[in-house]
Amino acid sequence: MMEILRMITVGWRDLMDNKSDPRVANWPLMSSPFPTIAMCLSYVFIVKFLGPKVMENRKPFKLRKIIVLYNFLQVVLSFYLFFEAGMSGWFGKYNLRCQPVDFSMNSDALRMANGSYLYYLSKFSEFLDTFFFVLRKRYDQVSTLHVIHHGIMPFSVWWGVKFMPGGHSTFFGFLNTFVHIVMYTYYMIAAIGPEMQKYLWWKKYLTILQMIQFVGIMVHAFQLFFSNPCNYPMSFAYWIGGHGVLFYFLFNNFYKQAYMAKKKKKAEDINGNVIKIQNQTILTQDKYNSKNEHEQREIEQNNLRNRL
Repeated sequence: MMEILRMITVGWRDLMDNKSDPRVANWPLMSSPFPTIAMCLSYVFIVKFLGPKVMENRKPFKLRKIIVLYNFLQVVLSFYLFFEAGMSGWFGKYNLRCQPVDFSMNSDALRMANGSYLYYLSKFSEFLDTFFFVLRKRYDQVSTLHVIHHGIMPFSVWWGVKFMPGGHSTFFGFLNTFVHIVMYTYYMIAAIGPEMQKYLWWKKYLTILQMIQFVGIMVHAFQLFFSNPCNYPMSFAYWIGGHGVLFYFLFNNFYKQAYMAKKKKKAEDINGNVIKIQNQTILTQDKYNSKNEHEQREIEQNNLRNRL
């Protein structure tokens, strides 16, 4: 048993120290995934248990100005990350079919590695999305989709930064930061106040954009199963593509519940109202016919008495 544990420990240290990118070895949080795992689990505990318990007997906080500022900063950060990923690779220097990682000290390679690391750190800043919901007691927004998406992302991205901070897998972050520019712009406008609702008719299309993003991520990752001329590690194709599949179905389920179900219910309500009106019309018509029949009988009886 001790020998097995020793072999696992040695293998783990070899993976962390010798198989990873040496350029990121001394960067904060990069020596081991366990601090990231601890923060992700703490996030889930806070937003699902501790936060609601603390807020149980408190009034919701009014955080409108803070949330507007937060979303604006997320738009700026997302734009910067998208620009960095594009300039260091995806605006033309990288090959969409298959792109190996450049582990050298080349300026573009370091630029992509630094951008990947900042993208990883940005996933922790997005925890604030949920913390604001809890402080405002908007627990309906703390959905399973929301918590899974935010809770798993830092852990998922950590492996990419540790072993592959560049190349094919960074397409995930490139697409994701573009979607976040649009998403946080929407949130910023929504946070300004109810008077902005008339400008937010495109919420449904934001969800569609997010699903298109995950389809793009799946196609880009899984194409390596059929052609891998740059010999990119297939483990990362599985890892990135698997996340694309997971999030696509989670967002697709949200879309069905949020929009298609409401549309169906609205149609049922309209049909129900039509049936109700039709039934009311029939009852009124029956009542009218009954009244006419009663009056006709009275006329016939009067005519009979007159004859007598």
